[in-house]
Amino acid sequence: MTDPWFALRRFTQARIALGRAGHAVPTQALLDFQLAHARARDAVHFLWNVERFAEDLRAMRLESLILRTPIRSRGEYLRRPDRGRMLDTESRRRLDDLNGGDPDVALIVTNGLSSTAVERHGLSLLKTVVTCYRSRRIRFGPIALVENGRVALSDEIGFALGARVAVIIVGERPGLSAADSLGIYLTYAPRPGNTDAQRNCISNIRPPEGLSYETAAAKLIYLTEEAMRRRISGVGLKDEQDTVLPPSPEPPELER
Repeated sequence: MTDPWFALRRFTQARIALGRAGHAVPTQALLDFQLAHARARDAVHFLWNVERFAEDLRAMRLESLILRTPIRSRGEYLRRPDRGRMLDTESRRRLDDLNGGDPDVALIVTNGLSSTAVERHGLSLLKTVVTCYRSRRIRFGPIALVENGRVALSDEIGFALGARVAVIIVGERPGLSAADSLGIYLTYAPRPGNTDAQRNCISNIRPPEGLSYETAAAKLIYLTEEAMRRRISGVGLKDEQDTVLPPSPEPPELER
């Protein structure tokens, strides 16, 4: 008799209906689990080449700014999450000396808990987001690239740049079914001391298994415009759009 659970496997990446070999799972299921665990560990400990990422952005004619936290190793990043929420002294000075021009949005990228996610999806997602912002004439400053950052770091950077909204793209905590997922967090009126209740999150960006770049960017555009119009974000701002529209393929060139 066929186990009805097997028919459900095509709808999820969760480990269901693995079968049984005696008192254990089959060898193939065990090997798959060990491989997924190894990929999740690699995603956390893998070092992000932020300088090469900045070079790739320059090739896309996008200005970037490399900033740093006080953290100097991935081990310290895991042990001291508080240090991932702040910039080091030199980076704060660079931001204070920068004339950001009070942009609408401060765009930030950090590897977070998955360098694999940023390496695999970061550039493509950024390109789509920038296309959307330009098509809606939303101004953004230099894209801040920060290794070993946490979500709350966007408050300090957004506040220093005088941005109305802070948007941080971050590698999400890897799991045993997804080690390369990106998340986007949006905060209106960024300033140190904001809480997570004041942020909106778009999660599981990792095509083709997860959210596509176009869908994520369309959601971000909606939330950005609504945040600026209503002057709120977080629990007070919901994604109430009826349809998800793709970005304009050829936006006008605007000064950022």
